[in-house]
Amino acid sequence: MEALKKKKQEVSSSDHDKISSQRLKAIFGGSIGNLVEWYDWYAYSAFAIYFSSSFFPQGNPTVQLLNTAGIFALGFLMRPLGGYIFGRIADRIGRKQSMTLSVLLMSLGSLLIAFTPTYQTIGVLAPILLLTARLLQGLSVGGEYGVSATYLSEMATKNRRGFYSSFQYVTLIGGQLLALSIQLFLQKVLLTDSELHEWGWRIPFVFGAILSIVALYLRKNLHETTAFENLKEKKSEKKGTLKELLKHPKALTTVIGLTLGGTLAFYTYTTYMQKFLVNTVHMSKEQSTLISLLTLFIFACLQPLFGMLSDKIGRRPLLIAFGVSGTIFTVPLLTMLSHTTSQWQAFLILMFALVIVSGYTSINAVVKAELFPAEVRALGVGLPYAITVAIFGGTAEYIALWLKDWGHESYYYWYITCCIFISLMVYLFMKDTKKNSKLNQDS
Repeated sequence: MEALKKKKQEVSSSDHDKISSQRLKAIFGGSIGNLVEWYDWYAYSAFAIYFSSSFFPQGNPTVQLLNTAGIFALGFLMRPLGGYIFGRIADRIGRKQSMTLSVLLMSLGSLLIAFTPTYQTIGVLAPILLLTARLLQGLSVGGEYGVSATYLSEMATKNRRGFYSSFQYVTLIGGQLLALSIQLFLQKVLLTDSELHEWGWRIPFVFGAILSIVALYLRKNLHETTAFENLKEKKSEKKGTLKELLKHPKALTTVIGLTLGGTLAFYTYTTYMQKFLVNTVHMSKEQSTLISLLTLFIFACLQPLFGMLSDKIGRRPLLIAFGVSGTIFTVPLLTMLSHTTSQWQAFLILMFALVIVSGYTSINAVVKAELFPAEVRALGVGLPYAITVAIFGGTAEYIALWLKDWGHESYYYWYITCCIFISLMVYLFMKDTKKNSKLNQDS
């Protein structure tokens, strides 16, 4: 009897180790694939200051950036469609299959940007091809967010969901860091400024397409989540349908409300900030790249810490802290930043802003996943999020540059503040999803 009992314990321990190993492998694989996807997406924004003149007629640099930002915003308009298509695939066929397809589409978009001739060579066809590539990337990344948020949240253990799911933003920021690192290397080591403007900007897009092969391999070897495996046995026609999703109106409006201010703040202090430092603060492109690189690296490191904190105290306190601080400090911080002449001061101001934003970025993925049942989780996380990001995050650069060109750049600071305040109202009246998680129903 003792020998049999000991054998059972050994088997149980072995199974536990296997499950833990699979979970870590899945979270690593899902996160790295996420990094590659977001690198491809952010390479466009990071190198826009170099390739904008290649796709649009010569003239006012701000207008060229405005045109490039317009295509950036149009790429976001594809994200709701991507959120719907890939969310539906994830809820009906599998999280793994959906993530594999999305990375293939992103690779195609990057290759198209890399090999599109300039406006001087093919005329108006150049911006059309750039737009086509960006729409493909928008479709891909629109599906990526909801599915990877769902996958990481379902793979995490109950008491560490905040920590594990925070790696979505670690790798999301990591994608931007990688794009900026390559930019800094090209600026400082490999190419001259004129070479970067002429042809060097194509290098990161070729590199992104190659990285996608690595992501594809990792995702093809991922384990499917237990939540989806249990769901697959039900063989329900409700899985991944809009009709079923609309049965959760409160969860849908909560996703839109909690995303509104957070996504606008995130895209302002990350994607747009490099152009802000060049165009408004009048720093060199190299200085703005270096400051963005340093602040984003620290920002990425903060995500797991905030995620762990949410596992202890709940999600809602962090969201409220972001909402209150963002409402109070956005205008003063951006006003100070616009008038600074010191690189160190710019670094500290931007870093303070990113600490505030971490209250949203670190946990927003798990909060959304905790709102929906497994049948529509990927669709529920991805679609309303993508719609909100398309309207507010995707237009952030365009609105900021338009207001600057109009001569009223400070209006943009108040626009961010108002959006964060609206989100704060949602945070104050929502339940803490850690205590009321739909993920608990999957086991």
